[in-house]
Amino acid sequence: MLVVLGFSTEMDSNRGLAVNDVVKVYGPGGPLGPIKELADQFTNETGIKVEVTAGPEAKWIDQAKKDADIIYGGSEYMLTDFMLNHPGIINEKTRTELYSRAAGILVRKGNPKNIQSLEDLTKSGVKIIDVNGAGQLGLWEDLAGRKGLIPGISSNIAISVKSSAEAIDLWKANSKYDAWITYESWHYRLSDVTELVQLPEEDKLYRGTPVSITSKTNNKKEAKQFINYLKSDTSHQVFQKWGWK
Repeated sequence: MLVVLGFSTEMDSNRGLAVNDVVKVYGPGGPLGPIKELADQFTNETGIKVEVTAGPEAKWIDQAKKDADIIYGGSEYMLTDFMLNHPGIINEKTRTELYSRAAGILVRKGNPKNIQSLEDLTKSGVKIIDVNGAGQLGLWEDLAGRKGLIPGISSNIAISVKSSAEAIDLWKANSKYDAWITYESWHYRLSDVTELVQLPEEDKLYRGTPVSITSKTNNKKEAKQFINYLKSDTSHQVFQKWGWK
């Protein structure tokens, strides 16, 4: 999933100082947990307000084109797709990687189908949600292909959607869905309605979290400051708490 930062100011006519400075953040729901937490910390420590808007790209792209300072993705290919679909918005030379996160299996509370492995997803009666996009494009296939499980898992995919937001709505609305192959990090956002089945390290796949400054930003200093903050050891610990490596 992608996030964009913008910056706006109003001037205090009496003092000539900028007030209500805001770094605007737009992007996917996947990285919202750590980004929002660190945005609040950054604001408390620097006085620069960071405002986070997360969700499917269609909901924020128009505004992001007007005031974006930074964009980050829920995976490396997501940021590349963004660059191809919206050429000229980001400065490719500033692209850098934050942290990676592993894929896992989300199941119902109590794990009623006793799903413990990728092999268990091939069992008769297991209904799987597939997100065909939003950083998860091809994720299940890459996991299954290494173990010869593509036919069995494919036959149990009950529905495919384009975004994690759609998957979450389906998961909450209909208990017939038993599993969702996605990032482990989503469990920490959905701990009230999911349990996490972690894959053995030899079976895991990792995808990145890239970030880049936009080409038209008027606030390069602030944008770089925030990116450096996200790359600090303290921020890494926050990402780890939310399911990143």
